[in-house]
Amino acid sequence: MKAREFYNENERIAVVTTEPFARFLDYLAPEGGCKIGSFLILPLGKRKVIGVVWGAGEGEYDLSKLRNAISVIDAPPMSYSMRKFLEAVSDYTITPLNLILRLCTRVPDLNKPSVTQKVFSLASNHSNFRKTPQRNRLISALSKTNKNKLTSKEIVSISGVSAAVIATAASNGLLNEELIPRDRPYPALNPDFKPKRLNPNQISVCETIRDLQKQNSFSAILLQGVTGSGKTEVYLEAVANALRKGEQVLVLLPEIALTSEFFNRVKNRFGENPAEWHSGVTLAERRRVWKMVASGGAKLVIGARSALFLPFMNLGLVIVDEEHDHSYKQEDGVIYNARDMAVLRASIEMSTVILASATPSLESWVNAKNGKYNHVQIHERYGEATLPNLSAIDLRKENLKSDEWISNRLEKSTTECLQSGDQTLLFLNRRGYSPTTVCRACGNQISCDQCDARMVEHRFINRLMCHQCGHTKPMPNKCPSCGIIGKLAVVGPGVERLAEEAQIKFPKAKISVLSSDLHGSAKSLKDEIQKISEGNTDIIIGTQLVAKGHNFPKLRLVGVIDIDIGLHGSDLRAAERTYQLVRQVSGRAGRTDNKGRALIQTYQPEHPVVEAILKGNDDEFWVSEAKQRELACMPPFGKLVGIIISSSDFERAMSAANQLKNNTQALDIIGARAYGPAPAPIARIKRRHRIRFLVKSPRTPGLQDAVRKWVTNVSLKGDLRLSIDIDPQSFY
Repeated sequence: MKAREFYNENERIAVVTTEPFARFLDYLAPEGGCKIGSFLILPLGKRKVIGVVWGAGEGEYDLSKLRNAISVIDAPPMSYSMRKFLEAVSDYTITPLNLILRLCTRVPDLNKPSVTQKVFSLASNHSNFRKTPQRNRLISALSKTNKNKLTSKEIVSISGVSAAVIATAASNGLLNEELIPRDRPYPALNPDFKPKRLNPNQISVCETIRDLQKQNSFSAILLQGVTGSGKTEVYLEAVANALRKGEQVLVLLPEIALTSEFFNRVKNRFGENPAEWHSGVTLAERRRVWKMVASGGAKLVIGARSALFLPFMNLGLVIVDEEHDHSYKQEDGVIYNARDMAVLRASIEMSTVILASATPSLESWVNAKNGKYNHVQIHERYGEATLPNLSAIDLRKENLKSDEWISNRLEKSTTECLQSGDQTLLFLNRRGYSPTTVCRACGNQISCDQCDARMVEHRFINRLMCHQCGHTKPMPNKCPSCGIIGKLAVVGPGVERLAEEAQIKFPKAKISVLSSDLHGSAKSLKDEIQKISEGNTDIIIGTQLVAKGHNFPKLRLVGVIDIDIGLHGSDLRAAERTYQLVRQVSGRAGRTDNKGRALIQTYQPEHPVVEAILKGNDDEFWVSEAKQRELACMPPFGKLVGIIISSSDFERAMSAANQLKNNTQALDIIGARAYGPAPAPIARIKRRHRIRFLVKSPRTPGLQDAVRKWVTNVSLKGDLRLSIDIDPQSFY
C-alpha cells in the first residue's frame, strides 16, 4: 500500500478502525485533509467510531459512495514505527489488526477536546493571614511540596484538611486559584537529581549498558543479578542516560498496582513522579498519560503490560523488570507475551531493551548464551547484605499431623525469629482456605456450576470461589450431591488455613496474609505491604504475590511450606517456575545486614529442582533444563501453538475441531504437527466447552502463516470461537 504524508480533503484513504472489521476500510479524507497516522472520528452506520489513517485507499468501492471522515482527533498522528509495531504484533499473534489497534486506543474521551481543571498555589503573602490549626496544616504542607500547583484532591491527600477548608482559603486569598489544561505535561525529571552510590560491579554493568545506549541502535540486554543486588539502581542509571538524550522511557512491572515503594525510589532518584499506567489509574489520568506520551509531555512511564501499546513518539529505552514473571502473558482477548513484544517494539524503534531478573526465563537465558542478547550480571548483594542460607526440611521425618503443615523445625525457627524481633515469611502458593471440599458420605467434590473446576473455599468471606471464572456461592452446610448434613470436609491447605494454624502455634504474633483475593483494592494491598515493610507484622503468610520484588528489611526467615505443589503436572515449565519462585521468595530474607535463612519443606528432597535450589547454582540449573528441552524440541528450541475451539454445545465444538484435524496440509509443509483434538484439561469454563489442539513445530520460519492457513479450514458459525496462543505459557 502506497503511503503519503498528507491526504487532501475528499481523497480516498485506507483506515483501520477499532471495530470488528479485519480489513482496511476506505473513506474520504475529512475537511482540511489528514496525515498518515492521524486519528479520525468516522461514521460507521449510525455510530461514530475511531480509526487511524494507514495509507492511500486501494479499494474498488465506488468513490462517489464513500463517506467522509468526520474530523481529525486532536492528538499527534501515530508514528510510522508504532504502526509497524502494531502490524508486527498482529502478524506474530495471528490477531486481526483492528483488535491490536484497540489495545492502543483504550483511553476515555479520546475524541473529545481537552478540558480544564482547577489548581491552587500558596499566595506569596500567606504569612499575613491569621493563623488557625487548619491553615497551619495547609501552609505547612504546601510549603514542603516541590509542586507549585496542586488540585484540591492532591492538597487534601498531603495536608489532611478538607476540600471545604481549601475552598475557603481560596476565597480569602490565602490560595491562588486558576484553571489549567487537565491533559498537561508531567514535571521534568532530573537525571542528575540524586544518583545512588554504586559498587564496582554495578558501575561496570552501568558502563556496559551506557555504551550500548550510545550506539542509537537496537540492543537487547539481559540484566541478571542475585536478589538484593541492586538491579533497579543499575537500570535507573540507564533511565538517566536516556533522559539526558531527550528520549522517552517505559518501565514494565509485573504487579504495577502494588509497587508504591518503586515509585518512591524513582522520585528519590529523579526528583519527580513518573507517569503511571495500569488498571488502578483514574480514567482522567489515563487520558492525560496517553496524550502526553503521544506529544512527548511524559518522559518516563511506569506501567503494566498494556503500557507497551502507548503511542510513544521517541521511545529510547524499554525495561522489563522481573522479566521471567508469567503475569506478563496476556491470556485472553489479544493473547501476547509483553516481554517478547517489548523486545519486538525496541527492535522496530531501534532502541534499547533491558530484561531484568534474578532468575531469568529460560528463553532469555538461551538468547543471552547464544549471543542474541547482551548478558550483564551482578553477582553480589548490595552493601553489607549477603544471600540467605538455604536448607531443606524432609517432611517424611517430621511426623506432621494430618491437619498441620508447619513442621517442628520450622516452628522452632519461627519462634526464634519472634524472640529476636525479626519477621518470618511462610510461603504457600495457594489462595483461599482449602483447594478442595469433599463429601465424606458420597465422595462428591464441590465443583463450579459453570466450569469443570473444583471450587476453592475462602473461609475469611465464607464463600466458595471458582478460580477460573470468578463465580462464587455461599459455603453450603450440606452436600449438594447427596444432601447429607455435616459431612463436608476440606482437603489440603491454602494461605487462610495456614494462617489459622500459625495463629494457634504463635498466639501472640501479629500475622498478615498477602493474597490478591483478600484485599478489595490495590490501595488496600499497598497499605498492607507498607505495614509489613515498616515492621508492624511478625509473620507474613503469602502466595506468589510476596515474590514480586518487595523489600521487607526486618525479614530474616522464609519458610516454603510445600515446594512439591509446583513440581507435579504436565506443564513443561513446572521445574523452571518452581525454581524461579522459590529462589525469588527465598531472596526476600536478609536483604539488609543480618544474615537470612530459608527453610524448604518437601517430601522429595532428592528432587533435582530442590537440589538445584539448595546449591544455588543458577547456570547449572539452566544448562540442565535447556538440555532436556532441546532433546524434546520444546521451547525455546522448538515452537508451540495452542488452539482452543469453544462453544456452548460440545458436539458443535468437537465437529469444528474435527474439520481441522482432517486437513493439516499447511502444517505438514513446514514439519509442524498438531496434537488433538481433545477436551482441554479444564474442559468447560463459563459454560463453554473447550476443545484443544497443541501444535508443535521446529524453529522454522512460516509457522504463523501455516497456522493462519490451517485455521481457515474451520467455519466459525453461531457461538463457535477459536483462539490462538503463540508460545503458550499455560495449558489448561
